[in-house]
Amino acid sequence: MKFLILFIITLPVWSQEIQLPLWPEGVPNQLKNTEQEVREQQDILRISKVQTPDITVYLSAKKHATGQAVVICPGGGYGILAYDWEGTDIAKWLNSKGIAGIVLKYRLPSPEFQKTPRLAPLQDAKQAMRLVRKNASLWNIDPSQIGVMGFSAGGHLASTLGTHFDAPEGDVENELSEISARPDFMVLVYPVISMADEITHMGSRKNLLGEAPSQEIQDYYSNELQVTKHTPPTFLVHSSDDHAVPVENSIRFYQALLKNQVEGCEMHLYPHGGHGYSLALDDGHLRFWPELLAHWLNSWQ
Repeated sequence: MKFLILFIITLPVWSQEIQLPLWPEGVPNQLKNTEQEVREQQDILRISKVQTPDITVYLSAKKHATGQAVVICPGGGYGILAYDWEGTDIAKWLNSKGIAGIVLKYRLPSPEFQKTPRLAPLQDAKQAMRLVRKNASLWNIDPSQIGVMGFSAGGHLASTLGTHFDAPEGDVENELSEISARPDFMVLVYPVISMADEITHMGSRKNLLGEAPSQEIQDYYSNELQVTKHTPPTFLVHSSDDHAVPVENSIRFYQALLKNQVEGCEMHLYPHGGHGYSLALDDGHLRFWPELLAHWLNSWQ
């Protein structure tokens, strides 16, 4: 019996894929409802109506591990999660570089499911960062080398975490509250950054903030306006012909990083690529952006 108990306790250390709920004692800011999570597998696994947010941890072999980890926020306009395309595929690529990839299945804002919808994604992102730090030694991760990565609307969530990590609004008091939610670095790929009319992705803004958000709320979630000297170093990738999320989102964020003297930032702009290309494996030019990221991440070790 003692051997069985030991086996159960140590299993997460041996496993290369670990799934943990973010809120085992009850999801905060949640309304009672009878909806079930929806998973649609076509060319991409699309998840919607998330009711039980979680993280899935992908660990590389201990011998290859660099100690770095990245919490990954898939995109989907705050309406769905492109869960494999901008989540699990990315985690497995990170594993190939010796980096732990943690895919965040975060709640999508909805007045049907949350008391204050716009708070739900950030609550989940903060909790995910704290949960990874709590388990860092167990997963062979350096707690000072944990970043966040986001694609499209997931890039907005990632950049919100990087600029609002210490904001008290929506904070949840629990056993992890004293652990820092600040990412040590950010990776933003064709990210939604701004809620400003002229450059935002209107679908993401509507889903996050509602039909007619006040100017104050728009500014608060326009993350180029929220950068400070404490914002983490950031790696940005965007394409000039992105007609869904204009490249000005990344440019304005990068300019704000420079203005606030955030060191170590890097931005790569491509003439072609459009939007939503993930690892861009079918693009002879764009496909090299992940290797540029690998070099940048290596510089932070």
